[in-house]
Amino acid sequence: MTSLNNPINKREHLFRRLALLTVITIYLLVLAGGIVRSTGSGMGCPDWPRCFGRWVPPTEVSQLPPNYQEIYGAKLKGEIEFNAVKTWIEYVNRLLGAFSGLLVFALLVVSIPFLRKDKRVFYGSLLSFVLIGLNGWLGARVVATELTPYVVTLHMLLAILVVFALLYVMAVSYTGHVTIEAVGSKKSALNQILLWTIILSLLQVLIGTQVREAIDEAIQRLGYSERYRWIDSLDYRFYIHRSFSLVVLAFHVAVIYQLRKYVKNQGILSQLGIAMMALVVVEILTGIVLAYFAVPAAAQPVHLTLAVVMLGLQFTALLMLNADQLLHKPAVELPHYSSI
Repeated sequence: MTSLNNPINKREHLFRRLALLTVITIYLLVLAGGIVRSTGSGMGCPDWPRCFGRWVPPTEVSQLPPNYQEIYGAKLKGEIEFNAVKTWIEYVNRLLGAFSGLLVFALLVVSIPFLRKDKRVFYGSLLSFVLIGLNGWLGARVVATELTPYVVTLHMLLAILVVFALLYVMAVSYTGHVTIEAVGSKKSALNQILLWTIILSLLQVLIGTQVREAIDEAIQRLGYSERYRWIDSLDYRFYIHRSFSLVVLAFHVAVIYQLRKYVKNQGILSQLGIAMMALVVVEILTGIVLAYFAVPAAAQPVHLTLAVVMLGLQFTALLMLNADQLLHKPAVELPHYSSI
């Protein structure tokens, strides 16, 4: 393996580290978005890109115009009393989104040398940059449309696509730096079940967004003081989401079984399978907490973030399973990482 003292290898090493940092930041952004929704802070800043017309949000009502309730009352959904906590929750979410955009741009710049070695890294980074830019625009539309449900859902879906694009370029950049255990003749079956697991998990996330919209409707009817009645007031969407979790769990069990049966060495693929299984179990547990403990605000963003992390692990496992085709690196039977 090439030494890190090699200038080319240093750039590749920087790219991989930056890609990993960017993925982690996107996950934190998803978490922050979940906190915004769970605390009802989506309109904490009723304008964009400023917040109450300021680049630095106010911390007390005295910093606002005397007629701020007339100016922003309609967009604040009737909550015309200034709430500094909600304002800063939303503003920190925006700052994290801007920081994510800067990281993706930096990743694009660092990926330029890959044009000579593997153009997929550069074009994948370019796609990530375009997607996160589009998602930033959608974030502005979320405010402009006053939290229209389908815009919020598209905003989250684009975040998932950004994660997928980043994981792909990171996986390609690791060619020659990580070893993947051989699967043998059963790879086609594993591919199919893993792909179906991703599709069903993504569908479950979409159903979850519908449940969240139903909860928003319950909040409008009952208010925050009646939190313990929210779940009982939900419609069929909640029951579909709850039951469908068992289908997702069953597919994860099948993935684990197939990996343990056909993977010749217990290496990175097996570890990813175990991590996926652990996440889906914790995801179901957080769903139980939400359903039976009056939808605690702290559990909502965790539930959403774990779902997106789970999707990321599934996509990574799919990439690793197809390392010989996607990464141009034949699978080997050594179940360990090389030094990076």
